[in-house]
Amino acid sequence: MSSPAERYAAARRKAAQAAQFPALDEFALELGFDLDDFQREACQSLERGSGVLVCAPTGAGKTVVGEFAVHLALRGRPDDPAPAVDATTPPPRRKCFYTTPIKALSNQKYHDMVARYGAEQVGLLTGDNAINGDAPVVVMTTEVLRNMLYAGSSTLQGLAYVVMDEVHYLADRFRGGVWEEVIIHLPASVTLVSLSATVSNAEEFADWLVTVRGETAVVVSEHRPVPLWQHMLVGKRMFDLFHDADAARKHDVHPELLRYTRETARRLELGEGRSAGPGAGRRGPRWRGPLRPDIVDRLDREGLLPAILFIFSRAGCAAAVQQCLAAGLRLTSAEERAEIRRVVESRVTAIPGEDLSVLGYWEWLDGLERGLAAHHAGMLPVFKEVVEELFVRGLVKAVFATETLALGINMPARCVVLERLVKYNGEAHVDLTPGEYTQLTGRAGRRGIDVEGHAVVVWSPETDPRHVAGLASTRTYPLRSSFRPSYNMAVNLVGTVGAEPARALLESSFAQFQADRSVVGLARQVQRNTETIEAYGAEAACHHGDFDEYFALRVAIADREKAIARQGQTQRKAAAVASLERLRIGDVIRVPSGRRAGLAVVLDPATGGFGEPRPLVLTQDRWAGRVSPGDFTTPAEVLARIRVPKHFNHRSPGARRDLAAEVSGTGLDRHAGRRGGRSRQATGEDHQITQLRSELRHHPCHACPEREDHARWAERRRRLERDTEELRERVSGRTGSLARTFDRIVALLTERGYLARDGAVTDAGRMLSRIWTEADLLVAECLRRGVWNGLSPAELAAAVSVVVFEARRDVDERASLPRGPVADAVDETLKLWGEIEADEAARGLTATREPDLGFAWPVYRWARGEALAKVLGSGHEIDGEMPAGDFVRWARQVVDLLGQLADSGGASPELRSTARQAIAAVNRGVLAYHTSV
Repeated sequence: MSSPAERYAAARRKAAQAAQFPALDEFALELGFDLDDFQREACQSLERGSGVLVCAPTGAGKTVVGEFAVHLALRGRPDDPAPAVDATTPPPRRKCFYTTPIKALSNQKYHDMVARYGAEQVGLLTGDNAINGDAPVVVMTTEVLRNMLYAGSSTLQGLAYVVMDEVHYLADRFRGGVWEEVIIHLPASVTLVSLSATVSNAEEFADWLVTVRGETAVVVSEHRPVPLWQHMLVGKRMFDLFHDADAARKHDVHPELLRYTRETARRLELGEGRSAGPGAGRRGPRWRGPLRPDIVDRLDREGLLPAILFIFSRAGCAAAVQQCLAAGLRLTSAEERAEIRRVVESRVTAIPGEDLSVLGYWEWLDGLERGLAAHHAGMLPVFKEVVEELFVRGLVKAVFATETLALGINMPARCVVLERLVKYNGEAHVDLTPGEYTQLTGRAGRRGIDVEGHAVVVWSPETDPRHVAGLASTRTYPLRSSFRPSYNMAVNLVGTVGAEPARALLESSFAQFQADRSVVGLARQVQRNTETIEAYGAEAACHHGDFDEYFALRVAIADREKAIARQGQTQRKAAAVASLERLRIGDVIRVPSGRRAGLAVVLDPATGGFGEPRPLVLTQDRWAGRVSPGDFTTPAEVLARIRVPKHFNHRSPGARRDLAAEVSGTGLDRHAGRRGGRSRQATGEDHQITQLRSELRHHPCHACPEREDHARWAERRRRLERDTEELRERVSGRTGSLARTFDRIVALLTERGYLARDGAVTDAGRMLSRIWTEADLLVAECLRRGVWNGLSPAELAAAVSVVVFEARRDVDERASLPRGPVADAVDETLKLWGEIEADEAARGLTATREPDLGFAWPVYRWARGEALAKVLGSGHEIDGEMPAGDFVRWARQVVDLLGQLADSGGASPELRSTARQAIAAVNRGVLAYHTSV
């Protein structure tokens, strides 16, 4: 209990703060809760007129600082002079733009601000919506603000504050550069409020902000308002990851957890954990962790719901819900079920009934009414929004989600469960980083509701508790710039400020700032390496003779042996290629190695194309796909022939089963018998190696008793010299690297007529400056060459889809296209892409991504008015039909590009009209709902 004197002193301090920061005092009174120290510090910096960078954990309340910037804008300047004579002239309004990385977050923030400030004070600008854009407070995606800055929009007049929520997105390799463009180009009069997740190099980021934006305060808080407890679930037992807070700081795993996991792993190695099911008899034990319904049931019994269970697979999320339904789980009361049905029915009224059945509506609703749902990017957006709303309201208790849920959407839970610590990043399965782990587990613990949050990692034999402890405790996840110049950016910069000032602007980017800083460290490392190389040389010196000369002979022998081995490998591969080129439909071959080893029948020889032959085969295990020369250690040998039906559909499970049975029916052994040892070269040993070995034996250093010690020091020196040379190249490459790339882009654009020789932007360049897509130059070339002229609305939608669509995973065979004008337009697009790629390769530029044909049929059929079921079934997907969420997302991107064509000065009047018709044709059904807020 404080004394009267202490209470009086505290009241004096509070009164002094209120006098010094009157706007903050007003704002705090409206909030209804006390500000945390980091929130108050950041808001005070803002009221002093400084920019601010706030780094704090998920759920800590960073957005309060952004909302204070909105309050300052609406409040107006306290020192604004009163109007002199003309009292009818209103004082100039100050504006605040609140930017977010994704449309869903913009929509969410817009609704929050409308509820607080009223619809007349707040606007929304995203790719889909434009509501009250001239309001004093406008919520928008970051790309919209970037486009405004380049266009010199009148909406920027009076802009006083820009809030960049989730500013750590600038590390995103696809979109991160947009954040840097905005930060660099904002007028100096604008105060920037940057809100970021906790990063380890906040000071470095702030130093850069100071160089480009002026005074910027850094406020970092690692304190979580709701404490987070870490656990591991091992079979049916739950353990604390750390014994106490002190152990967590030291990364000391709970001793009982370590003992139990080691004992469990030992029993598995001895075979006690093997199942007696279909997997029994395979080599090695098989661990079966807790079932998903059992995990949810346990969380329910222990009072840890609502929970988010992260499963890094869309199919896994859907399967988890089905498993829980099959187990009879029900987490809701009758009243909750009635409310869930009411919310769902009110949100899906705009979707036609026949589409709902295609989308699995009834199964989805059954799960929701039981308090269970999936959440991933493959779901229809309205379904995801309903799940989010019901979860936030506490009606849905368990959500199985992919990591996309962690990106900005406000869905806090009491508990977070991680099923695995490995995820697929689009190219390979990779371990979670400490930053990703923190972002996912940061969802646990709802401020103002939960006393504590809980994160549970499900143990498996591959999961080391000490690795989990490292992920949970590490704070080293730095912010790395992904900024690089693009064609659109180059013409906009040159058109706005001129070529030389544009180079200077690029050199002021965070990317170049980091590169220049790293050069200092690299140069120091080069100096240290040089000194170490000299020391290694002294150790390698031999009194018998020149050891450098002797060691060079040893290196030459090793290099020659490797060259011979590579030559043999090349010859074997050439033989495999030649054998695959001779294959015909119906040939039965043996795939000798890889996951698909065994007998297979050729369905499509794939000869006559460019590159390596990749025949389509069906294995006796019923897998259909393409094999490559890399799967063949020996030439493919035709062992038998069988008849393949003329119109065989390898996507049909029944057809695959019947033909695979015929392959097995040949009676051939699926594994080849071992032939003799590896063939040796008939000509004996290589003459050059013989000569080198003779010189080696006759060298004076060969007789030195310490020869091998000297050789070890010489090898260390050689490796360090190689590493040091790489460091020198990196130093050279990083200094002014962005400016060099910019120069190459300008040269290419000048050659293609987008920039004049004197640096002026041409008409074609002005057209390019208004194309906002990853393949901006390819789109501009298509417009200039008239590739899309004369197409119908549906054909145009299909033709432009190839420059925006990108399949989630590589599919071996090329997707089919609607015949006629669409195929012709796509062929022309591919030719133009080939020309651009050749130009880029000649200048050392990153290649424009190859057009992807996989979305042409779905969007073509949709624009022609065909049913959703048929449209989704026409996607070029590995796993069957296209998920509805993917279809909506890509269709929105096609509509966005069509909108740019409709407004493009470089498009013909006929094409602009067709683009508008195509937009109307695509915006129907599930797309029509998605265009509303």
